[in-house]
Amino acid sequence: MQFKHLLTLCFLALTCFFFEPAFAQNKVITGKVTDKKDGSSLIGVTVGAGGGIGTQTNVDGTFRLSVPANTTSLVFNYIGYKSTTVSLDGKTFVAVILESTNTALNEVVVIGYGSTRIKDATGSVASLSPKDFNKGVIATPEQLLQGRIAGVQVTPASGEPGAGATINIRGASSIRSGSSPLYVVDGVPLDNGGTAGGYDSGAGSASARNPLAFINPADIENISVLKDASASAIYGSRGANGVILITTRKGRKGQGIQFGASTSVSKAAKTYDLLGREDFLKGVASVGADPAAVDYGGNTDWQKEILRTAVSQNYNLAFGGASNTGNYRASAGYDRQEGIVKNTDLRRFNARINASQSFFGDRVKFDLTSLFSNLKDRFAPITNNAGFNGSLIGAALQTNPTIPVYDAQGRYYNLNGYDAKGFPNGNSFRNPVSLLNQIDDTDNINRYLNNLSLTLRLIEGLSYKGNIGVDRSDGLRKTFYDPTIVGFTDQTGIRDFNVPSATGNGRGILQHNELRSTTTEHTLNYDKKFANNSTVTALVGYSYSSYKSFNRNDFGWGTATKKEILKNYEEYLNRLAYPVGDSSSYKLQSYFARVNYSYKDRYILTGTVRRDGSSRFGANHQYATFPAAAAKWRISSESWAPKSIFDDLSLRLNYGQTGNQDYPSYASLRLKQINYYGTSSSPLNAANPDLKWETQTAYGAGLDFTILKGRLSGTVDYFNKSQRDLLFLQDLAQPAADTRYWVNLPGNVRNTGVEVGLNFSAIKSSVASGFTWDINYNMTFVKNRVENFGNRNVITGNIDGQGLSGAYSQFIGNGYPLYTFNVSQYNGLDADGFGIYPEGIDAATPHGSPLPTFLAGISNSFTYGNWNASFFINGASGFYIYNNTANAFFYKGNLVSGRNVTKDIAATNENALNSGEVSSRFVEKGDFIRLSNAVVGYTFPVKGNVFKTLRVSVTGQNLILITGYSGLDPEINTNKERNGVPSRGIDYTSYPSARTFTFGLNASF
Repeated sequence: MQFKHLLTLCFLALTCFFFEPAFAQNKVITGKVTDKKDGSSLIGVTVGAGGGIGTQTNVDGTFRLSVPANTTSLVFNYIGYKSTTVSLDGKTFVAVILESTNTALNEVVVIGYGSTRIKDATGSVASLSPKDFNKGVIATPEQLLQGRIAGVQVTPASGEPGAGATINIRGASSIRSGSSPLYVVDGVPLDNGGTAGGYDSGAGSASARNPLAFINPADIENISVLKDASASAIYGSRGANGVILITTRKGRKGQGIQFGASTSVSKAAKTYDLLGREDFLKGVASVGADPAAVDYGGNTDWQKEILRTAVSQNYNLAFGGASNTGNYRASAGYDRQEGIVKNTDLRRFNARINASQSFFGDRVKFDLTSLFSNLKDRFAPITNNAGFNGSLIGAALQTNPTIPVYDAQGRYYNLNGYDAKGFPNGNSFRNPVSLLNQIDDTDNINRYLNNLSLTLRLIEGLSYKGNIGVDRSDGLRKTFYDPTIVGFTDQTGIRDFNVPSATGNGRGILQHNELRSTTTEHTLNYDKKFANNSTVTALVGYSYSSYKSFNRNDFGWGTATKKEILKNYEEYLNRLAYPVGDSSSYKLQSYFARVNYSYKDRYILTGTVRRDGSSRFGANHQYATFPAAAAKWRISSESWAPKSIFDDLSLRLNYGQTGNQDYPSYASLRLKQINYYGTSSSPLNAANPDLKWETQTAYGAGLDFTILKGRLSGTVDYFNKSQRDLLFLQDLAQPAADTRYWVNLPGNVRNTGVEVGLNFSAIKSSVASGFTWDINYNMTFVKNRVENFGNRNVITGNIDGQGLSGAYSQFIGNGYPLYTFNVSQYNGLDADGFGIYPEGIDAATPHGSPLPTFLAGISNSFTYGNWNASFFINGASGFYIYNNTANAFFYKGNLVSGRNVTKDIAATNENALNSGEVSSRFVEKGDFIRLSNAVVGYTFPVKGNVFKTLRVSVTGQNLILITGYSGLDPEINTNKERNGVPSRGIDYTSYPSARTFTFGLNASF
């Protein structure tokens, strides 16, 4: 099917050769574009004549454009400058002066299947360019915009390089299916698969890495966020959680060679204040235990043993250029980010080509984007759900500081000793350094993302565009265990599925993951200006996407000797056992249309509709229609408007529906799972042919304004969105042939709130001072509630630790925010040092939500001569964190069994017999303010023929954190889902956050 579409595009391209004489003759317009402030040439200004005809200015600000003979004006757009329309009046050369502005209202932003000026956008759209991005060590694209855009919350799973992240645009909306936005890279919608989480082999399972880590941040030109339904409805079923559009850099005239390099140094921003040797022994004595019985003669700081000062390096090289008919840019980048936990890092190599070429006077245009990325990760055994022994972090926190790392024979110290063959006894003690060094866990992911498009200018104002996008990912994660790893020995010698090391054998796990997706799209675009100062732009299109995924896990044991990790691949393949796997696919077919009508640039109306069909749904509801409408009134254009106050004032109204189909393929069918060895099967879920789309209905209003002659601009938005027909995997009453099935639950999840974005040019540059100061501020107030849910309570948020088997901390219930903490009330300690809790069989009560009710970010940017500096502060409030780490490890009774605790716990009057049950004792406020990013840079006044530009900079990340949370970082989200229901705001032995300083060099030639 893909080849069929490709042949169609090629046929249409060849047709243009034969019909070229039928087109009207063109005329050539040349010109130059300069900056109003200082007269400097502007490179890369977009020059448009309508109907898809356009070019960009070259290195000296000049351009040459062939346009139809009846063209009367050109439009000039440049990010950070006011859009300008210039009348030709018979001229063939135009000198254009653009005025710089700090207001986002005049910027050109990418929207679904096109672009527009923000001042003409009827929906809520936010855009960031590289000057606005977070700087420093950046592994994934969402880190670039974290805290920078109103209504967008980015919460990392941990501080690990390339860790996954939870992204909510205007709040969390779904109780079971995915809540992540749709990512579209250069027009290709992504299916965010291709990574494997760490397999549970006795120490818990680990989350998968961020699927967007394959994108090199240095290649990104712009990120646009479509926040409301009227903006994202053009993507229909995939737009319910918002859309993030990533546009990569294109070639420009005179661009030449660009080079960037940086070195970064990172250390843990915070560690736990644990007891040292002497304080530990005193603490043991204070609880009535014998210090001598737990004194092993060492003095070990286990956190120091597993942490390090990490050094990261990044290199990027690009070259490109452009002519009057095309452009190209080729880039390559290498990034090695060391983690602050030893033996962890992320290595990424990217190669990208972006090219565009026009023929026949810009009547035919080909665009190509092609990316190859190789991503290699090295992992430490840090998991989400290890038991009371803990994975690496948990073991380091509680291990007795008097235990040395090695014994007298140079072996990893084991409290249970070693047998006659030299293998460790028992599995009740885990030596953290043994875990770190005797587990080898790496992955290797190759990803290819390619998009080829053809644009045909059929007649004046009407153009056709067709494109084919192919996304392919191949991942292999290899995990090997040394046969002498301390804490995992199986004394029975039985090859138990969840025990990685039967006595005398190493163990290996291979996880294969493959992803294939293909998208073909065809659109017709119409752009017409009428004599009554009205404009119509219209879009109709068809899209077909096919997604396939495959995974297979291979398990095996080797005959490795002690102290030797089994890494011999061929030997390993001869010992495979328990191969298990799965594959799935789905298809999505869509028809869509959008019409935008503008009258006198004053009244703007937009209507959008998309009809989607998905193979994931039941036979009775495979298709659904998602409409949207929006209007904008530019009040400042009215004769009665207070022009002495407002330079620009606009009111926006919007309404729309979008869908959500982010749940497993085939879920509407009756499924069975083949058990190991294929000897039996067990039911997965029953069929439900009436399963239908989860639908979001949203409406809102916005106010855009500019005052003080463009120095202060801003937007204020109100939003109200509600998700209904909630997709959920529900248990069936037993006895029955099947145990569960997918349904649409009654009720809805509502998010309401207000967003504010302000841009202020506090001090404008003057010839005398050369000093500027720009301020950008955003804040969001958001309220999340579950409504019309009846008496149903869905539980989630597993809690791990000794004596906490089966415990949970969160529920989803009517009238409360998603993932509300539902635990017993802790009322302190009584006179005997025991916890005081309410009496009753079910004493759990709601204790706050992990979803913030307020988010804010402020950046200040300064320039003085060739110097520039900026700092960015962000914060959040109104949310809570469950400190599962403290619940599992930090209570005084641990000292009795010779386990370490924090100094503040040792100083309490808690009774050593007091249990650490799930309660509000561990629910803490997560409110924080963070100096997240600060940059100082200097641009050299280069002369001569070697450099065009030369700049050096120093960047600091995560510099200051002010919070009352007792854990390492309140911006955390360990995956503690229960029965597939997501959790939020739980912190369990997470990879620590880093404080980083980066030294950078950028040059062009």
